Amino acid sequence: MRKIFVEIYAHFSKEGEITPISFVWLDGKTYEIDKIIEKRPAASLKVGGQGIRYKILVRSKVLYLFCDENRWFVEFIHY
Repeated sequence: MRKIFVEIYAHFSKEGEITPISFVWLDGKTYEIDKIIEKRPAASLKVGGQGIRYKILVRSKVLYLFCDENRWFVEFIHY
């Protein structure tokens, strides 16, 4: 498993809430986040890091997106 840092497009509410909308993958493609399933403080025990973990649905796949000190990364399983 690897930590892949990504560029994020997000909505920032006037209350300070951050809602990720899409991200740019390694190949330069932008992927829309279909649904945020869960948002909570958590550590990435598999690749290291901690912060806010977003369990997201992208093209029928569940991914974990982390915001760790204003840097965003996805836990990625490399086969």
